[in-house]
Amino acid sequence: MSAESDRLPFEPNKKRQKPAKAESKPPIVKQESVKKEKKKPRYSKEEVAIPQVVSQRMMRRIAGFAGVPTSLGIMTLVVSYFLLVNTDIKLPPVAVLLVNMGFFGLGVLGISYGVLSASWDEDRAGTLLGWSDFTVNLGRMVSAWRESRQKKNT
Repeated sequence: MSAESDRLPFEPNKKRQKPAKAESKPPIVKQESVKKEKKKPRYSKEEVAIPQVVSQRMMRRIAGFAGVPTSLGIMTLVVSYFLLVNTDIKLPPVAVLLVNMGFFGLGVLGISYGVLSASWDEDRAGTLLGWSDFTVNLGRMVSAWRESRQKKNT
């Protein structure tokens, strides 16, 4: 892979270089004035922000992949209560709890899958289930974690 393909679609193109260090000694500054100075951000908000198209694509996927299982989890409680009150069917509370926890757990996983399965490229919508985008985006995330861990250790 080239360095260009490793870059996120909305990541800034250029990395800013640190200014050259002056050879002369810096003037002595009081500690209070150093604390008052604000550090300038490395990139502007526009350079690091997720584009609106990509953000909305992620939200639609989260709504589908997390909203459906969460709705089924809520419906599990309503249906089990209806069966208990209006019919002779008595479901074991442990079964209702496990099914409910399973649906809510799928909802939590759906949030992550919804974000990672969306195409992070502004010009490409991606597929319905988004498995290929999920593998690409997960790989990017893991490599970023490894890179930050290496920077932290050195």
